[in-house]
Amino acid sequence: VAVRRGAPRWRRTDALPFEPSRAYHATAGATARGTLLSVKGAPESVLERCGRRQPPGTAASTALDEGDIAELTAAAEELAGAGRRVLAVAERPMRAGEQLTDESVRNLVFRGFIALADPVRTSAAPATARLREAGVHTVMLTGDHPATAESIAATVIEATELKVCTGPDLDEMDDAELDELLPTVDVIARCSPHHKVRIVQAYQRLGRVVAMTGDGANDAPAIRLADIGIALGRRGTPAATAAADLVVGDDRLETIVSALMEGRAMWASVRAALAILIGGNLGEVTFSVLISAITGSTPLTARQIMLVNLLTDLAPALAIAVREPTGHTGERLLKEGPSRSLGTALNREMMLRGIITAAGAGVAWTGARLTGRKRRASTVALVALVGTQLAQTLATGGLDRHVLIAGLGSAAVLAGIIQTPGVSQFFDCTPLGPLAWGITLGSIAAATVIGSVMSPLARGAAAPES
Repeated sequence: VAVRRGAPRWRRTDALPFEPSRAYHATAGATARGTLLSVKGAPESVLERCGRRQPPGTAASTALDEGDIAELTAAAEELAGAGRRVLAVAERPMRAGEQLTDESVRNLVFRGFIALADPVRTSAAPATARLREAGVHTVMLTGDHPATAESIAATVIEATELKVCTGPDLDEMDDAELDELLPTVDVIARCSPHHKVRIVQAYQRLGRVVAMTGDGANDAPAIRLADIGIALGRRGTPAATAAADLVVGDDRLETIVSALMEGRAMWASVRAALAILIGGNLGEVTFSVLISAITGSTPLTARQIMLVNLLTDLAPALAIAVREPTGHTGERLLKEGPSRSLGTALNREMMLRGIITAAGAGVAWTGARLTGRKRRASTVALVALVGTQLAQTLATGGLDRHVLIAGLGSAAVLAGIIQTPGVSQFFDCTPLGPLAWGITLGSIAAATVIGSVMSPLARGAAAPES
């Protein structure tokens, strides 16, 4: 509406701010013809306070009966069903000296509807689908009309039939009924700050980790209460950003998906690092126990065991833990998490690494013992133990620069220790000849190839159980 077409010389004198419980915003303003009360808000709230209607372009108003209200309500719902946010507008002249209160917002003259379109980004639906694939239950909380909320949600959430309820519906439920409803609901409309807080508390009561996203001051209490409070920073209010744990600067849902992927990738790296540490030690113990049981003596001395741990448990495992995961698609990363990454999948990886490490060292020790002295066999076993673990680490880390430096650096240090007289004797070793190195490298290569073949099979077997 142009300024020239508004009330002449209008000046605001008083106002009732919008509140979810009130569902409208009322303003009193002085004009050349007296004080004018103007109201805008939810159609169902404004229409029930109207007694007359004045169609656009007419000067006279007519009485508003129940049939007219039903007709206007249907028109508002049709607009809302098309995804529009609908406001009803009404007004009336105020008497001299009349105070603006909730009780005075009565006998209004209905003037019309304002329909606002806020198109959903085309990338929102794929982002929501990826969240659901990652096991994240997404629920839309909004103060909009239920029809508007359902129409918008239908463009974002892939579901044959959306389950929609409203804030007033929640008011009629006790905690037990709410706990039963929330795991199945998709949209909650006409939602006030109180409702949002209660919803967050209910999900936490159900044992869920709750992330709350919003940008308004009315979202701030729920954002603060949630396990992960996320504010949309570009258009977010100071209250929302202050309450949040994470502020999304570009207001894009895809950014939240990327952040989730980073977190899930961390669990994949933790699993790989634990598999290297625990699986490698399990292989060392298995090899030592089996050879001791067969020969009656330990194949490795205390200094050699210390050297194995120094070269396999420090730099290589740390490089795996901090690397950017490779060989993982986005979908696979989104399926990672504490329960999946540290459950059956971790156990299988540890067992596989332990078996491959023990097998590589066992084959190398046997070949060296059949062709030479005990000390030479012990040295070959030491190199095979370290080499098999380093080879598996390099296979896991791919071409990551830190993993390559840690893995190849540890291998170079080991070769230098073994082949340097004096230093080699300090660790109860002996320099190796071509045959011994051939046995060692052959055992390492064979064990690594077998491990690379078995690893995808073990991962595939663990996936259904996860």
